[in-house]
Amino acid sequence: MSTNQQLQDRRIAAMPRGVGVMCGFHAVQADNALLTDAQGRQYIDFAAGIAVLNTGHRHPRVVQAVQRQLERFTHTAFQIVPYESAIALAERLNALAPIDGPAKTAFFTTGAEAVENAIKIARHATGRSAVLAFQGAFHGRTQLGMALTGKVAPYKQGFGAMPGEVLHIPFPSTRAGISVQQSLEAAAMLFKTSVDPLRVAAIIAEPVQGEGGFNPMPAALFEGLRALCDQHGILLIADEVQTGFARTGKLFAMEHYSVRPDLITMAKSLGGGLPISGVVGRAAVMDAPHPGGLGGTYAANPLAVAAAHAVLDVISEERLCERAAALGMRLRERLQTLQRQDPGIAEVRGIGSMVAVELCQPDTAAPDAQRVSAIIGHAQALGLLLLPCGMHGNAIRFLYPLTISDALFGQALDIIGQAIASTAPQAVAA
Repeated sequence: MSTNQQLQDRRIAAMPRGVGVMCGFHAVQADNALLTDAQGRQYIDFAAGIAVLNTGHRHPRVVQAVQRQLERFTHTAFQIVPYESAIALAERLNALAPIDGPAKTAFFTTGAEAVENAIKIARHATGRSAVLAFQGAFHGRTQLGMALTGKVAPYKQGFGAMPGEVLHIPFPSTRAGISVQQSLEAAAMLFKTSVDPLRVAAIIAEPVQGEGGFNPMPAALFEGLRALCDQHGILLIADEVQTGFARTGKLFAMEHYSVRPDLITMAKSLGGGLPISGVVGRAAVMDAPHPGGLGGTYAANPLAVAAAHAVLDVISEERLCERAAALGMRLRERLQTLQRQDPGIAEVRGIGSMVAVELCQPDTAAPDAQRVSAIIGHAQALGLLLLPCGMHGNAIRFLYPLTISDALFGQALDIIGQAIASTAPQAVAA
């Protein structure tokens, strides 16, 4: 078997540098919350394929469902020859999604596809073209996804002109001194200076910003956005690609809010490791595009659909929403204990198990991305995989499978404590 170094050398020779790779080790096996590399070393996985594995690696129910489907057929292209399993999955999601009135669901393959199609649907339904998004948001790496994303490096850098009629609103932040009222006033100012509200098709927002730093959307802002949309005939899109399927303690993060969106994008953990995405929304809005206007060759792939059914079963039967809330509380309590001892920990935030810790330099309050890198490197050396996030790369997010055992979770918390303590300002100074 090849070593990690041999595989890395082959990757560098065969694949472009634009596909950034964080780890120098290579997976050969994965089970629930553990990854095993090419040389037999195990890592506790607090990345979960970037929020894809809320039900863990190779959950037995998911594996069994895919195996059963493999014995029937693997692909027909749903637009050519449809099948019941995809219809049944749409029915389940229509019943579960926090959408007012009758709902319909369309399936795609990736989160970026879901976002692009949500914008297509909104534009067709309204006859308008402009879209408002938020600074710090992440909505994908396609051209429209990049335009919607509110961060230049590394997503937009060097890729030329972005698609037009996409404007950004500041996201509220106590640390940055931006209030909910200021965000809403910024949107109102755009309507005065940059775009007629009667040309705006949609406002798209993540209930909790993902790449932007795990920043929860204040309830008052969602209420203000809903009012703004209703006033001007604009559709509200909730991007739940990263927040969905129990991560925040609810099946959909929008269940934490009193308002309802018109459309919801979903992907990542819906498929339990298989690629599937979708848009669920108000039936009248979803029916706006003409036949053939939506779809994709692999949309509603039968293997991924089978996995998604199993994921929904596991979330319900294993009470993963409640599990997410309990694990998130344990994590926040540990991080808050560390915060009291560490002047570099600026904030612990999140909802359910969508938790992040932000690091700043104690004397200047400047973002401390260098320390975040050191913590992630130290944790990896101790056998724990962590991911950074945030506009300045100075936050660490925690995306463990919600199926992780209590013992392994406790072991991971100890490693986090060691990694943070070993890089603390006083430890470095000593």
